[in-house]
Formats: sequence, structure tokens, C-alpha cells
Amino acid sequence: MSVTDDAPQAPPTERKRDRRHERDVALPRWMWVPAVVAFLVIALPVAGLLIEADWARMPELLTSEAALAALRLSLETAAASTVLCILLGGPLAAVLARGRMPGLRTLRSVVLLPLVLPPVVGGLALLYLVGARGLVGEALRLGFGVTVPFTTVAVILAQTFVAMPFLVVSLEGALRTAGERYEAVAATLGASPALTFRRVTVPLVLPGLMSGTVLAFARCLGEFGATITFAGNLQGTTQTLPLLVYLQRETDDAGAIALSLLLVVVAILVIAFARPRNTEGIR
Repeated sequence: MSVTDDAPQAPPTERKRDRRHERDVALPRWMWVPAVVAFLVIALPVAGLLIEADWARMPELLTSEAALAALRLSLETAAASTVLCILLGGPLAAVLARGRMPGLRTLRSVVLLPLVLPPVVGGLALLYLVGARGLVGEALRLGFGVTVPFTTVAVILAQTFVAMPFLVVSLEGALRTAGERYEAVAATLGASPALTFRRVTVPLVLPGLMSGTVLAFARCLGEFGATITFAGNLQGTTQTLPLLVYLQRETDDAGAIALSLLLVVVAILVIAFARPRNTEGIR
């Protein structure tokens, strides 16, 4: 037995701390300068809100009828939109990651369009598709007497449109990173594609799915442009928190700042407590 074998081993926590310290030492020192500047670019505007907030009126501003209705509607529609993103975007991400068909690159470009398009353009696209005179909207109106614009359903559709790419990108990346070897082993053991996907693929990509879900939910909470264009700004029906902030900005700066801080707090809570630990580099 060698001397190395007889040497006492450091506890796992100390070894993990040593490895983390080694990673810190390996980081170039100059990188801290742009990193700090980047952090300040994000943090200082939020600090400005904290400085300008009317803390004496904060309880009154946050518990008003309009604020509570907008908060409830934002959470409900964001939850519904996120479920739609999972149900529709999950299979889409699997097709993009594992599909073997021509034109996938073009299909992926179309899927990622909401990431680069101004949200108001997305709202206009939805309006001319599902509006009263749109291709789908006119059929719904004449056949079933249903109109979608300026309803809560319109809010959910607008949020789903802008948020789904966030889930698709996260989940597609997880699927590509996981590879296909485990699915191939399951197939050789006689598992059907459906069983393999449910028992093998989903557990492998669960962190990526959770990360994409959190990002999609947060994006839904902050959606403004497509919502106001397609759904309008009707209190209790389509007026989410971002729309109420926009309305309050015209008449009451203190109310707009208070609601903005509420949105910031909700977003931080969602990201901090719902995002998987391994997406932050913690092992």
C-alpha cells in the first residue's frame, strides 16, 4: 500500500470547496471588470426604483383593487400559458433535437422568431390571425360565435407566443446534451418509443425542462407588447401587471414604481426558488 493510500482524505465538503477555489483562481482577473459593469447595468436601474419608491404609500398602492386584480390575472394567465408552453413546446423541442427530416433548420428559425421580433409585431400577427376578420378568427366567429381578441384567452395566447421559445431552447439544448445512448439501450431491451421517452428521456432532461419552465413563466409575467396589442387593457379581463404599470405611469408615478417593484420581487422569487440548482453551476 502506498503512502498516498494511507494519507487521510479530506471531507467531501472541503474537497468541493477546494475545487471551487481552484476554479476561481483559474478565472482571468480582467474578467471581473466587465462582469461588475454588466451586473451594475442590471442592478442599478432596480436600485433607482428602490430609491424613488414612496415607501409610506406602498401598502396602499399594492393593495388597491386594480393592483390586486392585475396581480391575480398575471399569475393565473402566466400559469396557464406556461402549461401550454410545456404541452406544445416540449414535443416541439424533441422534434427539433431528435427529428430526422429536411427543413429542420428553417423550422427552428421560425420557432425562435418571437425571441427577436418586437412583441407588438407578435400582437399584430395574432390579431390578424385570430381577430374578427382573421383567417381563424372569422371562422370561429361565424361557426361558433366566439371572439378571442380583448379577452383573457387573448392574454394567454399572447404570453404563450412570446414565451414558448424560451422553453424550446432550454429543452432542446438539454436533449442534445443528454445524447441518445440511453434511449438506444432502452430500445434494444424492447421498450417502446413512448415508454422510452417517459421513463428514460424525461428524467434525463428534467433540469432543462424545469429551467425552461421557469424562464417561460417569468417571461409571461413580464409580457406587455403583444398583450396590449392583441388583448387590450381591460381591468379584470386583460389588464396584467405590466399593463397596469404602463397605465399608472401616465397618472401616478408612485403607483407605477410600486407595481414595478412588485413585479421585480415576484420575478426574483420565481427564478431563485423554482430554478433547478444545477442550472446555476451548483453540484
